[in-house]
Amino acid sequence: MSFWIYILRCSDGTYYTGHTDDLERRIAQHQSGAFPGYTHERRPVELVFSEYFQTRLEALDRERQIKDWSRKKKEALIRGDWRAVSDSARSRPRVSTSLDARSNPTVKEQSSKSVGFEPVENRPPPPVIVLVRPQLGENIGKAARAMLNFGLTEMRLVTPRDGWPNPDAGPAAAGADIVLEQAQVFDSLADAVADCLHIYATTVRKRGVTKPVVTPEQAAREIHTQPGRSAIVFGPERSGLETDDVAVARKILTVPINPEFGSLNLAQAVILCSYEWSKHQTLASPTMTEFDPPALQEELNGFIETLETMLDKAGYYYPPDRTPVTKRTLRTLLTKPAWNSNEVRTLRGVLSALANPRER
Repeated sequence: MSFWIYILRCSDGTYYTGHTDDLERRIAQHQSGAFPGYTHERRPVELVFSEYFQTRLEALDRERQIKDWSRKKKEALIRGDWRAVSDSARSRPRVSTSLDARSNPTVKEQSSKSVGFEPVENRPPPPVIVLVRPQLGENIGKAARAMLNFGLTEMRLVTPRDGWPNPDAGPAAAGADIVLEQAQVFDSLADAVADCLHIYATTVRKRGVTKPVVTPEQAAREIHTQPGRSAIVFGPERSGLETDDVAVARKILTVPINPEFGSLNLAQAVILCSYEWSKHQTLASPTMTEFDPPALQEELNGFIETLETMLDKAGYYYPPDRTPVTKRTLRTLLTKPAWNSNEVRTLRGVLSALANPRER
């Protein structure tokens, strides 16, 4: 099977990076608006870059890597300027979701061995998420969303109650379509984990089965260091895993929880385990907004002086012998935030409006 990462240029000049195993179909979904999320309200979109990989893991690693690149480096990649890509790597990386559009973009399809591409580390594959007898399609979709949030894509279903595919899963997945599209259905838990070496059964109850017990954090460390494929198994929403299901696992995975209320829904349980696994990965952090520099002291002094004058006229400084202390306290308060120039001008505008109210 083939896997792709791709970059789309949206109508507002921003770029969207994604991955898929069917590039032509996925781009058509973006262009038609059938794919929910970021691009839906930013059409028309245009494919400006794509890259082919032989495994989904490589594609996911590459997608995360590119999402964390600077604007300069992304634009160099789109142009196919490998020297600029290399030079940009020396600058401080940041997450960018807003890129300037290029007038003549070109589509590049390069292998993972191309110049400037960083090799994927040799490490155990991501864990498989196994849902045993899930009851609601909506919960399957929410679990898929939780998985993809933290870079997991392989879901296996054991005899889902309402069959598969389930029309309620798609809307609840909120764009995690790749997880649902690739989900596999099995007749038994034993079949679902037959290719796995390490199997963790999630439960907060004692099931009469004596097995090692680990937390999600401990399980995540083991999954990242032990060879072979791992599976994390979750039970149905109403009752959780049965004793026979737990018996299939090598270890029990549980979390410290309120003994008076130990009920986690399916998606919550999946997201706990997925998050702990992701902490050992290189996932992109939310976009950081660069704040404007603080205003010059001259601007801040002007604002404070105007405020002091207005307060003096209003009789705020009382008793008179406390005036110096009150002014000092007020100045200390107003100089704590790092007001920028625009914020100081806004505050002065507020004072001006209070001093000279307009008639409505």
